[in-house]
Amino acid sequence: MFNSKSRVRWVIILMVGLVLSGCSGFTSSTGSTTAEDGIVELKFLHKWPQPEFSPYFDEVIKEFEKQHPHIRIAVEAVADEPIKDKLRVVMGGGAVPDITFSWSGEFARKFVRSGVAMDLTEYLDADPEWRERFIPASLQSFSLEGRNYGIPLRFNGKFFVYHKEVFERYHLEKPTTWAEFIHVLETLKAAGETPIVLGNSSSWAAIHYLTGFNQMLVDEDVITKDYHPSSGEFTDPGYVAALRYLKEFQDQGYFNSNVNSSSHDMATQLFFSGQGAMMYLELEEFQTVEQMIPGKWDFFQMPDLADGKGHQSFVTGAPDGFIVSAQTKHPKEVMTFLKFLTSQENAGKMVNQLGWPSPIDGATNPTNTLKQVAEGVEVIKGAERMAEWLDTDVHARVADVYLTNIQLLLDGTKSPEEIMQEVQKVAKEVQQEVD
Repeated sequence: MFNSKSRVRWVIILMVGLVLSGCSGFTSSTGSTTAEDGIVELKFLHKWPQPEFSPYFDEVIKEFEKQHPHIRIAVEAVADEPIKDKLRVVMGGGAVPDITFSWSGEFARKFVRSGVAMDLTEYLDADPEWRERFIPASLQSFSLEGRNYGIPLRFNGKFFVYHKEVFERYHLEKPTTWAEFIHVLETLKAAGETPIVLGNSSSWAAIHYLTGFNQMLVDEDVITKDYHPSSGEFTDPGYVAALRYLKEFQDQGYFNSNVNSSSHDMATQLFFSGQGAMMYLELEEFQTVEQMIPGKWDFFQMPDLADGKGHQSFVTGAPDGFIVSAQTKHPKEVMTFLKFLTSQENAGKMVNQLGWPSPIDGATNPTNTLKQVAEGVEVIKGAERMAEWLDTDVHARVADVYLTNIQLLLDGTKSPEEIMQEVQKVAKEVQQEVD
């Protein structure tokens, strides 16, 4: 339930959002949002309006409506950043679409705790074939207290991509331990190479490093408690150690210069042009890597930190997908559509057309995507769980502290201890807000 402060905040957000966004943008395949007699209309909100992505959804919906003439899908597509505001508006105002895009982690859990998202556990349990389609780690990321609240559409992992020619030049192998990784970094630096390219003008890039460091250095039970808004303290020394590891990469010269003024796109261009040996990239970026340096690259997972108290068998990354409105009047039809969207056939089509790794077991394979993408999916499949992006797995206010301070860490303005003191302060304020 919302407390009084939360209600006021949601009302303000709703009022501002309505002014900014105007009327609903849902359109059906017939151009009307009014269902005819006997037709069930489902409102479907996703975040891919771009011309390279939207045709896939149009094709799937067209085929679905052909097979299910009594169901019509009214679609609204809002791009990555604007959809965050859109979701705050619809979730706060009660007019929640039947099916709504959501990131996993805390981003989805806040909708669960507020009663907006439907518990989907019984629907998955009632259809074991559907449940078993998914790689388990992808469903886990949309769960809370053993219950399922989301259906993943795609998922992503983070890996170090490297120039094979550079590694061969210095007789380097893929590192499998942290000591081997440091040896690779030191060898490259001593040879005058830039070991790792980082573009951190948007701080999520460095946050992805912290995601993995936190997971490896902090006990899983402690992370679970701290990442929950009602109990977060962030006093474990592992959090400071994680920031120190990142700062050490900067201080030791493992990154390129001017990381905070370089965008991720600028950094990738430096990497593609050979001005860096490695880059920490997402699985869904592998297609672009192959286009730019075909056949000249490979990848490896961030090695374990053997002295860490956390899980070493997680993969940094997360799925995204859809939650269902707890107020939908058509749960049966919603499940019919979600099962169709996540069928083996449509998942394979998504991989082939869009290059997105699918959480559907077997849908991402060497016959429809790059060998490296298929291999990356197998790594994730073998992982115990996924360490979800830190900036979506903690409360938004805690994430903001990390995001606004990570550049200050890298340029030496703030120490790891100072940053964690701010995190602790805000986490305590968040506790009071959600109580």
